[in-house]
Amino acid sequence: MQTLDVRDVSPRERHPMIFDCFDQLAPGDAMELVNDHDPKPLYYQFLAEYPDMVGWEYLEQGPEVWRVRITKRGG
Repeated sequence: MQTLDVRDVSPRERHPMIFDCFDQLAPGDAMELVNDHDPKPLYYQFLAEYPDMVGWEYLEQGPEVWRVRITKRGG
């Protein structure tokens, strides 16, 4: 599983980078996102752009580090 740590990436570049990484996943594969805040808005963006294709599991929920396993569903 690939880990993508966006804590040192400028905010405007984060979502495009995350979606690019997600697009490169094969169905069934996952990535781990590391962030400095709850990425809940990103979750809603995933639901809007990839309905029924994304799995979202919190691995760590702050207060300083947030880790989420994002899985690409489908086949």
